[in-house]
Amino acid sequence: MTDSPSYQVLARKYRPETFADLIGQEAMVRTLKNAFDADRIHHAFILTGIRGTGKTTTARIIAKGLNCIGPDGQGGPTTEPCGVCEHCRAISEGRHVDVQEMDAASRTGVNDIREIIDSVAYRAASARYKVYVIDEVHMLSTSAFNALLKTLEEPPPHVKFIFATTEIRKLPVTVLSRCQRFDLRRIEPEVMMAHLARVAGAEGAEVEERALALITRAAEGSVRDAMSLLDQAISHGAGATGAEQVRAMLGLADRGRVLDLFEAILRGDAAGALAELSAQYADGADPVAVLRDLAEIAHWLSVTKVTPAAGDDPTIPPDERSRGVDLAGRLPMRVLSRFWQMLLKSLEEVALSPNAMMAAEMAVIRLTHVSDLPAPEELLRKLTEKEPPPGGGPAPAGRQGAGAGLGASAGGALARAGGPAHVGLKGNDARASSLSRGGPVAALAAAPTTGHDIDRLAIYHDFDAVLTLIRERRDMSLLVDVETHLRLVHYSPGRIEFEPGPQAPRDLAQRLAGRLQGWTGARWGVSVAAGGGAPSVAEARAADETARATTAMENPLVQAVLAAFPKARIAAFRDPAPVEETEAAAVTEAPPDDWDPFEDD
Repeated sequence: MTDSPSYQVLARKYRPETFADLIGQEAMVRTLKNAFDADRIHHAFILTGIRGTGKTTTARIIAKGLNCIGPDGQGGPTTEPCGVCEHCRAISEGRHVDVQEMDAASRTGVNDIREIIDSVAYRAASARYKVYVIDEVHMLSTSAFNALLKTLEEPPPHVKFIFATTEIRKLPVTVLSRCQRFDLRRIEPEVMMAHLARVAGAEGAEVEERALALITRAAEGSVRDAMSLLDQAISHGAGATGAEQVRAMLGLADRGRVLDLFEAILRGDAAGALAELSAQYADGADPVAVLRDLAEIAHWLSVTKVTPAAGDDPTIPPDERSRGVDLAGRLPMRVLSRFWQMLLKSLEEVALSPNAMMAAEMAVIRLTHVSDLPAPEELLRKLTEKEPPPGGGPAPAGRQGAGAGLGASAGGALARAGGPAHVGLKGNDARASSLSRGGPVAALAAAPTTGHDIDRLAIYHDFDAVLTLIRERRDMSLLVDVETHLRLVHYSPGRIEFEPGPQAPRDLAQRLAGRLQGWTGARWGVSVAAGGGAPSVAEARAADETARATTAMENPLVQAVLAAFPKARIAAFRDPAPVEETEAAAVTEAPPDDWDPFEDD
């Protein structure tokens, strides 16, 4: 058994005792100092910010400032508590009877708040104010918040409330409106590194500046996280800690080597990129951390390209900074944006993969293969400047304006205005689609139907109207059979004569007649002929697509696209609106010569 005191972690050992010790919160300190000096001290404060920025510490400093009496016992409220009077010492040690700290994460109910409400009526036992510090206040239940509202709005003069939370949006607006709010900021990298250097010096530890930069970046603006990592790094380095030891401790790759991997990917060197990734993995780097570092570099280069001042990041060594600025100047934004998007998708895949390294390798392979893809405008220029293949010849009249759209991995697209058709090209997974809206040429009735059904059948003046009726009634089975197997011979309202296709159902005529009579309320005569029928709707569509494809293949631009992308195929056709119709719709009637815009109607 030993009498030596137990070790105290750095985050507690160097916890600020006064506002002067707080780092990175100058705006809040200035506001509180002015309020104390002018005797305009609010009865309720709410402190919000990310983890480890000093919310609870600030609450204790405010409590000490409210109750400090100075070394001589005669002082009043101050932003510079003495730290030696009985109240300051008791609050720092967490044993002051008039300063109560409550963890709302474990005491969330109305009964816990009722204890506070019942005790606020009594004056402080020894201090100037009774101070209630409620940490993680957003965890209180709705009923607990409602129970606190009246006391929070009109507390006794000797009561002060201080709330701390990381989730300010979860607090009711009725609570926020009764409190003075202070947002504690993330600590800037320069301030954090200077603070860590002071603490390391006070501990007698030698920590390299690059190691401090790595700790600062990993802490993400949280002082407590940074102090905990520094504590671990000092123990890991046994007094002398370098950047390599901190990287090993955090499972990070050397940022310079990550830049090497980044450049290998952009060069399209898949073998070199995989070798570098494997080497970093062998040295202890986490594959997920490597992908995150790549994404961080892509983000940093993008921001640096837009805002050059962002390249002066103090947490990045000068040599890596110069490399990053050079890369940002040489890489186009489209490459960086594509790199970022693919890395985000890769990080999702790594989280789902049973083997993170395999997922990371597949991500690197994909990135290297898309690194040298041309921009859409560059692809368009190359295709338009390229000579048509031998024997291509000009496109037939009426098809000169056919455009082509590219759906290969390059993501490029070609479009040319004009022409009666638009041809779309996609990869192997594209699906054929037809745009024929008609069908076989309808045979008009030689004479109108007689009898009481004539009025009901007048709207079905051609066979397309019958097809529309079937679609509206959503009888998909009948619609497919009619479009596929019915070769129309003659049509008049109320009478259909057709030649069935080879695979037509035997009951097609009976089903069609029965459905039409049930839908229209009139008798329909449907008869079958041995021949003479026009092509079915499906056959007409197929013939139209074949003709379009043949015409498109004769277009020099389409031939150039297929030569550049051998695996592409024609997937769809589109009929743009005729230019004449578009222009006619845009033209407005010219006003008369004597028109006066200011003349009343």
